[in-house]
Amino acid sequence: MLVQTENEKETFLFASSLAKKMHAGCVICLDGELGAGKTVFASGFAAGLGITESICSPTFTILQVYEDGRLPLYHFDVYRIEDADEMYEIGFDEYVFGSGVCLIEWGCRIKDILPENTIYINIKKDLQKSFDHRDIILEGFADEAACN
Repeated sequence: MLVQTENEKETFLFASSLAKKMHAGCVICLDGELGAGKTVFASGFAAGLGITESICSPTFTILQVYEDGRLPLYHFDVYRIEDADEMYEIGFDEYVFGSGVCLIEWGCRIKDILPENTIYINIKKDLQKSFDHRDIILEGFADEAACN
């Protein structure tokens, strides 16, 4: 599935609408080059879960937990992870199979340990269309049965 957005607001709103379809146990792998809009997407996703806290990328902490929405959000940034096995040291399984939704930035780095039903989202800039244009590519998402 391809979604095209023309500005940050559209990216935010798309992510918010997607989050409203998620349930406990959903795992979303979010990839894209630096500056592609992953943090904007994460902010919109959190808003769609009803989270009111400000969202920032947890690059230096690896994990940020937000619990004030309709579901907890476990927001990972694995950019600095060298080996997927490092994830088990922070209790990765407890989050992935927990009562919330996992949003994993740079998830391609740990693809080998992600559950089979992971939704993959890749955000790409298309500067030929405009500075703010984004192609958001979703794989493994069946709208009517999110995260089965």
